[in-house]
Amino acid sequence: MLFDDTYCTIAEPAEGFFKDKGSKFISFVFPISSENEAKIYLLELRELHPKANHHVYAYRLGLDRMTYRLSDDGEPSGSSGRPILNTLYSKEITNILVVVVRYFGGTLLGIPGLINAYRSATEDALENAQIVEKHLFNLYDLQFSYVQMNDVMRIVKEMELPVREQTFEMECKMVLEVRTTLTERFISRAEKVEGLSVKLL
Repeated sequence: MLFDDTYCTIAEPAEGFFKDKGSKFISFVFPISSENEAKIYLLELRELHPKANHHVYAYRLGLDRMTYRLSDDGEPSGSSGRPILNTLYSKEITNILVVVVRYFGGTLLGIPGLINAYRSATEDALENAQIVEKHLFNLYDLQFSYVQMNDVMRIVKEMELPVREQTFEMECKMVLEVRTTLTERFISRAEKVEGLSVKLL
């Protein structure tokens, strides 16, 4: 199988809702690119909903199934964080955090009821989110003198590489986004430009 660098995530945060026997499950989904971002969103939601009984969450990063974290936050083990994560796997979405805030309605739902509630709340938020396709990429720092400008710009245009930063003076500097699947082609072309230094960021 060819290495595929394409993944699905959400374009921007969205919310969903599910209610069962008086309990309210408000779901929030956020696009994230690091564990740190997930922690910041979790703190914000705890401040927004201090009276909620549970802040259950799961997040997933990257393309393998190994980079994830989940928390039942006091709900019975396996009843809440896992159904959220499984929903992300079944929809094949990554780089995403899902938090479901529960306000207890007085009636116990039992494990099957909880699994259904957390999964349904997650699905509702995802239905309200815009799913987008993105690519894994690396950032490269390019340094070259003004005379190499045309050679460098030719590579950028022909390979359609997004430019993150650029400064053109006597010494020029650029930061480029290179899709993982294009890395080899990019490096071999860059090596042909005399005096161009390329560094992986």
